[in-house]
Amino acid sequence: MLQNKTSLQDSKNLLAYSAGVDSTALLFLLLENNIKFDIAIVNYGLRLQAKEEVAYAQSLAAKHNFECFVFEAPVISSNFEANARTIRYDFFESLIKEHSYTTLLTAHHLGDRLEWMLMQFCRGAGCVELSGMHATEKREHYTLIRPLLQLDKAELLEYLDANSIKYFLDATNADSKYSRNEFRHNYANPLLKQYKKGIQKSFEYLDEDVATLIQEADTKSINSLFYFKSTTSKRSDILAIDKHLKSLGYLISASEKKLLKIDITVVVSRKYVINQEHGFVFIVPFVQGVSLEKQFKEKMRLLKIEPKLRAYLSTDTESCETLSLLLQ
Repeated sequence: MLQNKTSLQDSKNLLAYSAGVDSTALLFLLLENNIKFDIAIVNYGLRLQAKEEVAYAQSLAAKHNFECFVFEAPVISSNFEANARTIRYDFFESLIKEHSYTTLLTAHHLGDRLEWMLMQFCRGAGCVELSGMHATEKREHYTLIRPLLQLDKAELLEYLDANSIKYFLDATNADSKYSRNEFRHNYANPLLKQYKKGIQKSFEYLDEDVATLIQEADTKSINSLFYFKSTTSKRSDILAIDKHLKSLGYLISASEKKLLKIDITVVVSRKYVINQEHGFVFIVPFVQGVSLEKQFKEKMRLLKIEPKLRAYLSTDTESCETLSLLLQ
């Protein structure tokens, strides 16, 4: 049932665990295939059941001899889904850096991929956004792997019930105030029930089309300077920008993507400066209130470096020298 079994045997794996159907099925499939891993679980404190879920995770760790990392999340007062995701991935990535994990495993399945595609389609999207999740995604410090992406939830439930494996059901998954749940129950689940094989094949075609259409940028970074040579496709450049900012916890809006198509320099959310000229794309933190020395200003002027980049570069000699060498 698992994808990427061979590669998982040779990697140091961290499983994003919730005690629900999907991640519990993945946990026991990993055990069944003798794949070593540790788990990480986040308690958002919204449900009384959450304490039981954490206790169950800890009991599994003790029984099967793997580590269980628990994070007690702070109260989230607004935009729960987005903020919870940021908290979750910040926790996972801190563990990855601290313990040198090479892969992060998540239990996303075919239903998750379909509901995401439907949501993107209704908001306005191209092939890349519709393709959405992939079985393997390279991140800056690790590889994100989704070993269940070809399976639907019914198959996971069947596996758990056939093996009498305990799991928890999260009542918030039925709450229609979350748009994802609306798409899941009203559209994705009925479609999968009737057209699963066709949907699986459509995602295969989408993945092939995306691989053909999109040029991969050869990205580099030094400190907080991120850069790459512009490709021949503006669409590919914007996707590379989007991917990098997403890794920093920032999601570009549709209006910001539109600006990136027409403007050389864009400041997003007063956090990042994106500059597209000299045959490169540069991204740096947006910095204000820095007094620039006369000699530095002249150097920037001669190199024709975008003024909005200069404040950050003045604070980072190494990044400044790297960019200067690129433009000489």
